Amino acid sequence: MTLSDLGRWRPGPAATLLGGLGVALAVALVAIGPARLIAQVEGDRGILPVATSSDVEISGITVNTTGKTGWEARLAGWKVAQKQAWAKAGGAPLADGVIESMVSAVVIEREQIGPRRYIATLTIVFDRARAGQYLGAVTTGVRARSAPLLTIPVLYSGGVAQVFEVRGPWQAAWAQFRGGTSRIDYVRPSGAGGESLLVTAGQPARRSRAWWHTVLDQFGAADVIVPEARLERQWPGGPVRGTFTARYGPDRTFLESFTLTANDEAGVPRMLADAVVRIDAAYARALEQGLLKPDPTIRQGSGMDAGLVALIQRAQAAEQAARAAAAAPETAATPGAEPTATAAATSTFTVQFASPDAGAVDAALAAVRGAPGVQGASTTSLAMGGTSVMRVSYAGDLSALAAALRARGWQVSVGSNALSIRR
Repeated sequence: MTLSDLGRWRPGPAATLLGGLGVALAVALVAIGPARLIAQVEGDRGILPVATSSDVEISGITVNTTGKTGWEARLAGWKVAQKQAWAKAGGAPLADGVIESMVSAVVIEREQIGPRRYIATLTIVFDRARAGQYLGAVTTGVRARSAPLLTIPVLYSGGVAQVFEVRGPWQAAWAQFRGGTSRIDYVRPSGAGGESLLVTAGQPARRSRAWWHTVLDQFGAADVIVPEARLERQWPGGPVRGTFTARYGPDRTFLESFTLTANDEAGVPRMLADAVVRIDAAYARALEQGLLKPDPTIRQGSGMDAGLVALIQRAQAAEQAARAAAAAPETAATPGAEPTATAAATSTFTVQFASPDAGAVDAALAAVRGAPGVQGASTTSLAMGGTSVMRVSYAGDLSALAAALRARGWQVSVGSNALSIRR
């Protein structure tokens, strides 16, 4: 292109549009600054949940001790708290040194240290391996746990609903909850990064099974629970009234609701912690009543009513039976015709599962035997505290058995003529 050509050049429509967008962006950067153009995912978000364990945790221990110095008063308070927690756990009378050797952690909920006085509320955590022999049924009771449940804590405060949009007190209360001894398998997102955009306060109101299927697969969960908290402040600096509701499933099915009150803003964290414990108990009762079962329509990715699905299946079965009856005379009239197999062939597969104790083995066998199409299940290798193996007779192929176990809330890994299942 020569200089004369450049002098005659005029921009086309596309070049004019791109140039206009570039000028508009430059004006925006100059007028409002680059800080206003940061993406919504940026910011200080996310609270990592505490590591869960099966240790014995006794909370709400209050002490009021004195000493020559504040440090001595604190040590004396901790020893008193350990004895009180041991008695509260139902342990037999033991020497102070033996009780102290079983303490794995001391969690400070609230404390005040003076020159010669110590006032605090503590949580004492006992090591289960050491304390189990003394506590007996308190720690050795084996109970079935739920399927992995995605936990979405929704907080309504000041007319605004939030989950992970900011670091809220309700999210913090669930992140600090030690659910190792709970019967509910909580899947608690931290809310960092893209999780704050994927799981929002509006997500529990969705009904699309396909959408829930995608979200639950992101976190490895089988279903969802929604613990709600609604805080109402009576006046600035006054009491705070909290209404707490336990819901579950993609349809936000109601379970229980209760009300707690904090004297002032400083008591809100403790009120929320107590509410988490009570909601956990509500979900445990729902599990005992058989309510916390994974919704099969989520795994199917459709919202079709279960009754309609059963009606369609019965109609299809009746149609197949009619066709088989019509074809039976033709088969009988044909010399040398071989009968057609109408039942699926029974196959034997190997299934691996975690077996921390005898109760887990019995629970796994009962769950597998209850799956549709399973004709028998028996253990072939037992490894307490490790991975055991069972042999399963199933009327169908390996993929069908895996689908049946997933529908019952198991996480299934498919191998060569074998499956590995876990809760």
